[in-house]
Amino acid sequence: MRKITKSYADPLDLVWTYAAAQMGIQVVRSAEVNASWNGAGVLAIGTPETLDPDDSLAQMILHETCHALCEGPDCLSLPDWGLDNFNPAKRVHEHACLRLQAALADQHGLREFFASTTMFRAYYDRLPADPLADGDDPAIDMARTAWQRAQTGPWSAPLREALERTALIARALEGATTPESLWHRD
Repeated sequence: MRKITKSYADPLDLVWTYAAAQMGIQVVRSAEVNASWNGAGVLAIGTPETLDPDDSLAQMILHETCHALCEGPDCLSLPDWGLDNFNPAKRVHEHACLRLQAALADQHGLREFFASTTMFRAYYDRLPADPLADGDDPAIDMARTAWQRAQTGPWSAPLREALERTALIARALEGATTPESLWHRD
């Protein structure tokens, strides 16, 4: 009988769970949530069968990281970054998160790959080429502040490395995907 000593893991999952660990975030999978931060270092992400077909663990980790960056360091000890997505007054926080997510993904041509999930996808898809450019959306200022945290804060290196590694994987797949694949680039 063959002794199995290793197991396969999706490379993108490895990249983003490693980045999360470098940021002090333990990622666990749970069919009970879409995404939930416990305020004590654990980020629960839905299992593949509970997420949309165009969602990935990487996209979910990036999105939750963007929430934390938008809310600032004080949010790390609060469940779900101190947010209540069912409160319409908090919508600006979700919009800021999405602007930051798009800006970070744009650095590597990955905006569509890291697109938003859920009911906020329409907002994400309408973002301008420069999601941090001047405008009348109150989310812009919050996203700009978060951008600075993403570029210079303690999470900047693991976040930058995870985005670079994702772009490397995307380049490795050029020409090997079909139009139905999230990895496919026109």
